[in-house]
Amino acid sequence: MTFSLDQFRLDGKVAIVTGAGGRGNSIGAAYAKGLAAAGANVVVADLNPDGAKAVADEIGAAALPLRVDIADRASVDAMTAAAVEKFGGIDILVNNAALMIEAVGTPTIQTSPEAWERLLSVNLTGALNCAQAVVPSMVARGGGRIVNQLSAGAFPAQTSYGVSKVALLGLTTTLATELGGSGIAVNAIAPGMTMSDAGRALTPAESPYVQAAEARVVMRPRGDPDELVGALLLLVSPAGSWITGQVINVDGGFILRN
Repeated sequence: MTFSLDQFRLDGKVAIVTGAGGRGNSIGAAYAKGLAAAGANVVVADLNPDGAKAVADEIGAAALPLRVDIADRASVDAMTAAAVEKFGGIDILVNNAALMIEAVGTPTIQTSPEAWERLLSVNLTGALNCAQAVVPSMVARGGGRIVNQLSAGAFPAQTSYGVSKVALLGLTTTLATELGGSGIAVNAIAPGMTMSDAGRALTPAESPYVQAAEARVVMRPRGDPDELVGALLLLVSPAGSWITGQVINVDGGFILRN
């Protein structure tokens, strides 16, 4: 097969991006817009319906805004049914929705059982709920792509949030193993410090963490949400057809691997 730039096109594909309404300049919004720019129809799913609609309005007719609570399986099933009814099926799932700011302010040893359960219900079980809901449609369409959103904060985990993302890494490799025979690739993206609205709130420029990263990271310690879209398009397009069970770190060299 001769490589062509057309292999990055997603014409005729249907994608769901959770957490795509987000907080203003969000990673999920960048993902949804990037997928649409590559030709996909996109379900812009978010707990905040106004945010989802705002992003969908920017995209236009190729977008369907939906409210979803990924921790609630009935809500996820309703989202999936609406996507299939509108676009005919599902080819791509981007598990982007997560609790972050809510999960880093309290030391894990002091985290209440209720907060711990809520964190895992969204960041881990929510991703599984969505995968379980969409896989039948992917199988019926001959395959699909699932991309889970990890974090540089998982390597190594030093917060409850990081723990939830390490667990999501385990889910990524497990689903890749179980679904590869059905033509479904499962991978993950691990962003570094991203200058989304949420990222700026968590790590403002004057924070000691950012200043320490300035001395450690080999390129740039912080990037824009749009700088993650290229990795996503590789993983969900025909150009990445032989990639599964992997994590792509998009972080300016914050995490260096052999």
